Amino acid sequence: MKKLVVAFALVLALAFSASAAVTVRLGVTGSVYDEMWEPVKKILAEQDINLEVIQFTDYVTPNRALADGDIDLNGFQHRIYFADELESRGYKLTNIANTFVVPLNLYSIKIKTLDEIKDGDVIAIPNDPTNGGRAIKVLATSGLITLREGAGFNPTKEDIASYSKKITIQELAANTIPSALPDVAAGVINDTYALDYGLKASDAVYADQAREKEYWNLIAARTADLEDPAKLEVYSKVVEAYHSETMKAHLAELYGGFFRPVGWDEDLLAPFKK
Repeated sequence: MKKLVVAFALVLALAFSASAAVTVRLGVTGSVYDEMWEPVKKILAEQDINLEVIQFTDYVTPNRALADGDIDLNGFQHRIYFADELESRGYKLTNIANTFVVPLNLYSIKIKTLDEIKDGDVIAIPNDPTNGGRAIKVLATSGLITLREGAGFNPTKEDIASYSKKITIQELAANTIPSALPDVAAGVINDTYALDYGLKASDAVYADQAREKEYWNLIAARTADLEDPAKLEVYSKVVEAYHSETMKAHLAELYGGFFRPVGWDEDLLAPFKK
């Protein structure tokens, strides 16, 4: 009888172990990511990994939540923003995968072309340093402004040398710019917020031309977690599922013009694999 009880307990333990899925909490910003990650969730579910997508409403909280252990990964930011966060806040986080590059376009509900912008108009840009700097460069390539010689990669309003029109550049929280469009002539809007607001890449008054590697988006993890072989294995599967042909087709079909896969041939987890 004792042997039967032990055997039965072992069978139950093995059955539970086989059916227990690992949950990975992924932080994102923008409802577009719910649909974007669906193919990845399905691929991972077949490997007993439950990917839970957790929404945040701003760009600051997801890195803090990751550093604090409230989530396991996040996937919402590009490299230059990530680097600025690590430097300014001291987070111990690591880029574990490249995802895509997206435009930072100029949109309007009042005008159709740049020629319609006139003296006195207000142009809204994101108020965070990295997206704000990128927006300044968008205005420069559009011809609305010129930058001083020697302006850095991430310029500010102080780097503006001249204006082609007497516009006012208003810095706003990135997530508020779409709703502010009725009050400004145009606004430089991040892709996720543009999609959430119902805008399309083809709606842009001016399309962003930047494709620098610094603007590649990424998946981030806590650096300490990458020393755990079990977590490293799970995160590797998340990256592999994202870098799949299924995901590539999904991005092309649903978001043509917004999310262009980049850097999928780089194995950023290689240094941690022993």
